[in-house]
Amino acid sequence: MSPSNLEEKFQTLHEIVRAARLNLAPGPWDYLAGGTETETTLRRNRLALDSLAFRPRVLRNVSKIDTTSSLFGRPVRIPVMIAPVGSVESFEPGGGATAAKASAEFNVPQMLSSVCNPGLEAVAAAADNFRIFQLYVRGDDAWVDGHVKRAKDNGYAAFCLTVDTAVYSRRERDLARRFVKPWRLRASGHEFQAALNWDHVKRFKDLHDIPLILKGIATAEDAALACEHGVEGVYVSNHGGRQLDHGRGTMDILPEVVAAVRGRATIIVDGSFMRGTDVVKAIALGAQAVGIGRLACCGLAAAGQAGLVRVFELLEEEIRICLGLLGVDRLGAANPSYIHAATPVRPAHVTSAFPLLEEEGY
Repeated sequence: MSPSNLEEKFQTLHEIVRAARLNLAPGPWDYLAGGTETETTLRRNRLALDSLAFRPRVLRNVSKIDTTSSLFGRPVRIPVMIAPVGSVESFEPGGGATAAKASAEFNVPQMLSSVCNPGLEAVAAAADNFRIFQLYVRGDDAWVDGHVKRAKDNGYAAFCLTVDTAVYSRRERDLARRFVKPWRLRASGHEFQAALNWDHVKRFKDLHDIPLILKGIATAEDAALACEHGVEGVYVSNHGGRQLDHGRGTMDILPEVVAAVRGRATIIVDGSFMRGTDVVKAIALGAQAVGIGRLACCGLAAAGQAGLVRVFELLEEEIRICLGLLGVDRLGAANPSYIHAATPVRPAHVTSAFPLLEEEGY
């Protein structure tokens, strides 16, 4: 695979985040960085990751380390997926199409948001990548069926319903900036999302043969129900802290979901994953893939397609180093025995994974 050619400019992830902050106007940056109301859930996402330490083993042969993985039976270079983010075009003009090209170049999956331009068909035409389509329900059953057909016709490997947006939250950074996302200006039909229930999941599974993912699972009970309905993907997420305030961090949720799923579905998790060590923690505790949203958008805002590819390159290097120092030579060998509860060493916030940003005043 070809390098991104940004090795000298961006030698660390914090340099990419800094460049994104400098390139973005205040409105788009706060949309990217913010959460709902007190932003407690957002901070707990990071806190949950920081509350886990490693238990490394030594004198293991780690001369060759394999960072590859698979998702829904397809090989991926690292167990990282571009999470669905609305209005990605606010950070890079090409929006989802640019992300698709980076996805294809590095061989990681992209989950495209239904409220991201240039839309389902144009994104599929932009690159031959591993792509999944995520839908906010804004119409009746026939409307959903139409989107499923379009996704299948355009080579999307799986279909995702977001299930944690029955009520739209108050994202106070956006309100304070009077920053209105483009898709919000044309949004209608939210009553269909509010009415979404398990009967709709059953109907989907009865009618459609594409793998179904439910995004926004936050309890063992709902994870078990998803499996009982034959759902192929359980996506542990709290919308990056952008929906329910005072929720739990996703890494606090993950263990109970893994226990409830019992291998019956693929588990994806997101929520403030910013470093390779974060990815390894999730895989060790039972996830198959990690979604990155804010970090992916920072890569796009910093340098477009090449910036996002550079994010993946740096994550891959951090994952490789972490595995080697843990004493494991492949992701599949990481398990809960390598994880221990710990006291965080710094306050958690959206960019606290990059302490050098604070020293530089960002």
